[in-house]
Amino acid sequence: MRIRYARSFSALAFAACQGASSTPSSAQVQTSPSAINSSRRTAITDAVARVAPAVVTVQTEVVERVPADVFEQFFGGRSGQRAAAGLGSGFIVRADGAIVTNAHVVAGATRISVALKDGTTYPARLVGIDETNDLAVLKIDARNLPVAPLGSSNDLLIGEWAIAIGNPYGFVLANSEPSVTAGVVSGVGRNLAAQSEGAGVYVDMIQTDASINPGNSGGPLVNAAGEVIGVNSSIFSPSGGSVGIGFAIPINRARRVTEDLLAHGVVRRAWIGIQPQLARVPGVQGGNAGVVVASVIPGSPAARAGIRPGDILTRSRNRVLHNPYDWYAELLELRVGESDAIVVKRGGKEIPVTVEVVDLPDVNAPRVTVLREIELITMTAAIRAQHQIQSRQGALVNRVSDRVQQQIGIQSGDVIVQINRTPITDAESVNHILTTYGRGGLRMYFERGGQIYATEFSLQ
Repeated sequence: MRIRYARSFSALAFAACQGASSTPSSAQVQTSPSAINSSRRTAITDAVARVAPAVVTVQTEVVERVPADVFEQFFGGRSGQRAAAGLGSGFIVRADGAIVTNAHVVAGATRISVALKDGTTYPARLVGIDETNDLAVLKIDARNLPVAPLGSSNDLLIGEWAIAIGNPYGFVLANSEPSVTAGVVSGVGRNLAAQSEGAGVYVDMIQTDASINPGNSGGPLVNAAGEVIGVNSSIFSPSGGSVGIGFAIPINRARRVTEDLLAHGVVRRAWIGIQPQLARVPGVQGGNAGVVVASVIPGSPAARAGIRPGDILTRSRNRVLHNPYDWYAELLELRVGESDAIVVKRGGKEIPVTVEVVDLPDVNAPRVTVLREIELITMTAAIRAQHQIQSRQGALVNRVSDRVQQQIGIQSGDVIVQINRTPITDAESVNHILTTYGRGGLRMYFERGGQIYATEFSLQ
């Protein structure tokens, strides 16, 4: 069993059967079109009619590296590369062409196009991508487009209708009309700790038994009122097809991410400066009784609010906190610049505290640019905690050019801890060493994924 993205493209075969009777029997009843419409129309058909015009097909092209073919290269072919097609769904959220889909649908795409319900196809550009939430926003050059009405994911009812709309097999169906499957909201607040294809842990997801098939990723999950309540994202399946367990990203989170991406091109991450205890604590984590604070970053908003290691977080705003997954889900909902009302349990007493929500520590940290190709940040206690760095001091690589990455071997997220025999205490010391001695032979030590590596180089 594994979690799979509902993305891959495959072909379908259809068989058609038709009865041979040409004379209606006396039992057959002639019904007018208006009577048929009235008798067949339901909350589901009305909901689909309201949302389906805003559902689109997202087609991508990704250039993949493949083993070089000597014979193809000899005859002038582009050996070593292959263009792979991808397929997903999305929905329009603004009449000027803003579209929401999944991040994994467009990840690595060199070309993106969007097809509307009537088959009209537009080239699309990627406005922004948020891999943490598996969301992306696209933009097409169009006006007066139908917009999907957005509902709320805060008050979902277990057992209420859930309708998945998308284009699971694209134009293989020879029809650009979106497909529809119906079921119910099977659960809310689901945390997917299992490994999925190229993703981390999904938290606070909507579970549904409405069939989510390959290609449905990025399409809307809709309630009976015709409002989008989630973004279809993944299925739990042993085979890749739907087995009645699908998951969608809550629309309230998707709305916040979309607003950030449209306004800034990036998502502002919430931070207050605590590290939760991940291991189960007898009588606490095992009993779903709250989130134990393992550590508090000095000078952080949590420290200023009086939160201490060993405290148990039991509530944040309107969310009851049972385990660390609940806290991670809450961080995805918090907005930078606002305050978080937290209930802390300490010594048998519940204490309400108000905590300021700020940007991640590295967002506003001073940068040092080295040789115009490496951007470094001096590591602080807050940045160390944010990136879960083991080393006590060093310089965090925030950005590095492709040329230097290939030549030296470092990449974004690495921490330079020593060059030759000189321990690195700040970003400026790296700048001094590389600009002064970089064209001689240097040996650099850096941390990556909790391990220390070494590389020898001289800058060309």
